[in-house]
Amino acid sequence: MPRISFTRRQALLGYAALGTSLAMPSLSRAKSRPIITHGVMSGDVAHNGAMIWGRADREAKMLVEWATTESMSNAQAVPALAVGTPTDYTGKMALTGLPSDQDIFYRVTMTDLADGTMSEPTLGQFRTAPMGNRDVSFVWSGDTAGQGWGIDEDRGGMTTYATMLGHNPDFFLHSGDTVYADGPLKEEVELEDGTIWKNIVTPAKSKVAETLDEFRGQHLYNYMDRNVQAFNAAVPMISQWDDHEVTNNWYPNEVLASDDRYAVKSMQTLSARAAHAFHEMMPTRQNLAEPMRVYRKVSYGPLLDIFVIDMRTYRGDNTANTETEATPFLGAEQLAWLKREMVNSTATWKVIASDMPIGMMVRDGDTNMENGANGDGPVLGREHDIAAVLSFIKTAEIANTVWLTADVHYTAAHHYSPDRAVFQEFDPFWEFVSGPLHAGTFGPSSYDNTFGPEVRFAKHPEDGKANLPPSDGLQFFGKVDIAADTGVMTVRLMDSADVELWSVELEPKVV
Repeated sequence: MPRISFTRRQALLGYAALGTSLAMPSLSRAKSRPIITHGVMSGDVAHNGAMIWGRADREAKMLVEWATTESMSNAQAVPALAVGTPTDYTGKMALTGLPSDQDIFYRVTMTDLADGTMSEPTLGQFRTAPMGNRDVSFVWSGDTAGQGWGIDEDRGGMTTYATMLGHNPDFFLHSGDTVYADGPLKEEVELEDGTIWKNIVTPAKSKVAETLDEFRGQHLYNYMDRNVQAFNAAVPMISQWDDHEVTNNWYPNEVLASDDRYAVKSMQTLSARAAHAFHEMMPTRQNLAEPMRVYRKVSYGPLLDIFVIDMRTYRGDNTANTETEATPFLGAEQLAWLKREMVNSTATWKVIASDMPIGMMVRDGDTNMENGANGDGPVLGREHDIAAVLSFIKTAEIANTVWLTADVHYTAAHHYSPDRAVFQEFDPFWEFVSGPLHAGTFGPSSYDNTFGPEVRFAKHPEDGKANLPPSDGLQFFGKVDIAADTGVMTVRLMDSADVELWSVELEPKVV
């Protein structure tokens, strides 16, 4: 069904408020109306609800109202939420009891706790998931503001977000590296063509993140971009994390003994602060049993279930990954959860949203490996967890699984088959890679034949080129369309100029 579009004024309300907030001194701001500083977001949409996010410039009450018409006639208000210093003035609220398969318009207003003055409202929109069959469309990618490439307003900012918004997707899957907490920005970077890339630089983006406020500032930096604000207001997000939300290639027991950029050496400390900031700054549904949990299932009607997994939080140390016995990767609880939820899924398509690819070799230094792949041969180390998932899918006769990921900063389509693999106890499947959204472009990776990947398409820089700027155009996202009448899933790999680079139609298997 068509999406009702925002006017330009509505889409930019939050950005205008942000510009005012940054320009005003604190004394005069305290005497003025509250400001919604970084736009609004929705996320983890269900058939009857969604999460709503906003941020004030002071202690305030966050009021959220929703309606099924753009005019906001007969708007319904939910109980207000007090926001303040414990959450860096952010608020995250769950809307419940919404009608399914319905355009929902919402507005967020902040009321000053001291004098009752109210902010200008900021508007947002999303569509609830359907209970019955209808066409489903979504986009995915990863890697925002990495490798020194921040917001250059003279070049239009983070323009891939504007390209994705033009497709009016039902939702956006951010596949990780939502921020680069380990990537300080320089004000100017000279490009090969002699021009200058000019970054907006904030205090938080001037050094590696160590404190909770610095991790928060990584997310707030991205929300300064007008393209990101307009996109967030109109498209609900499903977010996951990978490594750069903390630091490059991190694992829980790591100690940054030799990295002079960090005064805080404990990865347990850094990752705890980063996780706090991630969930505070993202419209995620949190689990009371494990509030910092990233893995979860998001259902989007009878055609689609999305299983968001976390390959970072429960892993063991990064090694060469050549251990004969299994080493921690997904962790026992997450692995059991994934098996249980997949076997109970009745959706036609089961998308496994992975923060790292399966068969591409992602290295951590000269000898250690970042993901499960470790070179040709039998299942070793972390690969045991991947083998367990793939063999379970086969044994349980779970049909129509597709893996979506990012991480490697180029785009590719991979087909996996036991006919090409060393480990053969699995059914053939597809994995699609896309990104970066707004970061340096790299590639290509080398491959591991353990699970038999075959590259059907890839686009990346030519040999000898690395960390190409967003202005070179090698920024990528993927688009998935599922037809209600046939159940066919069409996957397209796109670039920032909205050029379709490659596509495939996948017929659903009936079991």
